[in-house]
Amino acid sequence: MIRLTAKHLFWLKCLFHLLALLPLGYLLWQVLTDNAGGDPVQYIIHYTGMGALNALVATLLVSPLAKGFKLGLLMQTRRLLGLYVFAYASLHILAFFSLDLLFAWSLLLQEVVKRPYILVGASAYLIVLALALTSFNRVKRKMGRRWQQLHYGVYLVALLAPIHFYWSVKSEIIEPSLYLLGLGGLLLWRMPFAKWLQRLRSKSLIARLN
Repeated sequence: MIRLTAKHLFWLKCLFHLLALLPLGYLLWQVLTDNAGGDPVQYIIHYTGMGALNALVATLLVSPLAKGFKLGLLMQTRRLLGLYVFAYASLHILAFFSLDLLFAWSLLLQEVVKRPYILVGASAYLIVLALALTSFNRVKRKMGRRWQQLHYGVYLVALLAPIHFYWSVKSEIIEPSLYLLGLGGLLLWRMPFAKWLQRLRSKSLIARLN
């Protein structure tokens, strides 16, 4: 059995920071050296979106790995990884709104109406935003049980994000399909989600009977 100490946790967090920040440095280098492809705007939008998806996968992997290998301290990295999901998702939306739409709010509303995948992505981002704002220990203590109920929203994000990716591509659906399958498998792996859905169905049934 692997024993994770506080010192190991510190270096693990440093590694996670490095793994999350290096891709941003690479993106900046690609843009500054004119190596961001024929359409740099779409390259940046896609790149940051993939960063958010990868950070989401890493976040959802923490709990199963911690339980499977009995690494309780590993659970303390979930907030760090979750905030990187928020960071990359924010950069993704900012790149789309600033570089593609040039800060035109009217165009944003038109795009949401014309392209449902943008509405799906925006819905996922609003959930991520709520999770980031309530990720602090002080807020967690004040919210009590409601905090856990809110943070089950990460499972909904795990469904919406790959659907957003799948619908946004015009071709080459293999990669988004793999994310759909992978995140779907992670949701099945994390049984609390299934139990949560079961409780919701039970409550709904009781409400109908009453």
